[in-house]
Amino acid sequence: MPTPDRTSLAEIVGAGQELLEDGGPARLTMQSVAERVGVRAPSLYKRVRDRDALLAAVVAATLDELTRRLAASDGSLEGLARAYRAFARERPEGFRLLFSSTPPQDALDRSSAAILESVRGFVGDDRALEAARLVVAWATGFLQMELAGAFRLGGDLDDAFAFGLATLRRGLEAS
Repeated sequence: MPTPDRTSLAEIVGAGQELLEDGGPARLTMQSVAERVGVRAPSLYKRVRDRDALLAAVVAATLDELTRRLAASDGSLEGLARAYRAFARERPEGFRLLFSSTPPQDALDRSSAAILESVRGFVGDDRALEAARLVVAWATGFLQMELAGAFRLGGDLDDAFAFGLATLRRGLEAS
């Protein structure tokens, strides 16, 4: 008689996301995930091939979560940017991991759809990809600096984010 399953892939990935946020990528090990879900490490291999596969599953789930949050926004450039920023602030390690790994292409396509649609209204189909890249690059750079505590000259970061976003909007509207 086969032994009963004591955990699911979703539980494993969820535990991986929690551990990632608790201690960064170094904390994301097969042993720590096994302890978090209450099984022995060898049991995880029924669901996840190795740490690389675990990391890939955590990246995909993190990107899916970001995609859901973007889709739940009002779809405006500002709404998308606010959702992106909120995600980065709530899941800083997951946010960083998205840019230090290679998420699955289909997940990237899904996550980029909302921003492409938003900027398409400003620049049309021909320049939507370039405009989306501009917005994402600016927002990602801002957020990476914010998360690292690199804005040390004072001032209000919420105002700075709003100013940058308004400036981007004006630039896109003028294109």
